[in-house]
Amino acid sequence: MSSSLQNGLKELKQKLIKMNIEISKNPEELGKLAGSAAAELIRAAILEKGTSNIILATGTSQFETLKQLVHEPDIDWSKVAVFHLDEYIGLSLTHPASFRKYLKERFINKVGPGSVFLINGETDPEEECKRLGNIISNHTIDVALVGIGENGHLAFNDPPADFKTENPYIVVDLDQPCRKQQFNEGWFKTLNEVPTKAISMSIKQIMKSRHIVCSVPDTRKAKAVKDCLEKEISNAHPASILQAHPNCNVYLDITSAALLNTKKKII
Repeated sequence: MSSSLQNGLKELKQKLIKMNIEISKNPEELGKLAGSAAAELIRAAILEKGTSNIILATGTSQFETLKQLVHEPDIDWSKVAVFHLDEYIGLSLTHPASFRKYLKERFINKVGPGSVFLINGETDPEEECKRLGNIISNHTIDVALVGIGENGHLAFNDPPADFKTENPYIVVDLDQPCRKQQFNEGWFKTLNEVPTKAISMSIKQIMKSRHIVCSVPDTRKAKAVKDCLEKEISNAHPASILQAHPNCNVYLDITSAALLNTKKKII
């Protein structure tokens, strides 16, 4: 084995050690821990530089985390800029599955951030990617709240995910397992209603975040959690890239952690 490869593996191993995994008894406790951790990072960024830039995920996995975050004290939300991970192409803002609608109702309208940069899936997708890419390129993200999909996706980067693109936002095709997840979670009346395309923040853009808070409750995520946290990093398991992030905290509950080879204490 070459010395450069050995050094690369050593560096990756050191990064892996930094991944912190917390296992809670239930989704509610998971959300309290994850939301409080995100809040502390936001406060620290504001204290350090006067502002904080954050990325928010959506979906059922984020219910409890966002619930906790909006009730956290001592955050000057007027100093916070909010981006979000993904949005369906062609879906109305008023549709129950709209992620813009989700964030407005569950977060934005409750805390009133200083600035909000939502993805508009009802306009030209390529132009929207360019618009948001120009904006986020001028912001250092302090904390990204993310989840892991049943197929291992990170944002809407379904397998095999693009680990190479430098574009902050990209147009993606949604695979069948991803679309089934959205239907099974109750966001759509039929599977055929689930869009086949979306705008997603890219893997590389997510990984530029200074800190990542990953919330993953529910037994249906157990296999994806195991694949992404214990197997080698691979675009076949997109969220496995989180292993290479120097400051990633993963919050699981008993059911989502059920398949892990871990003896970590449940809190």
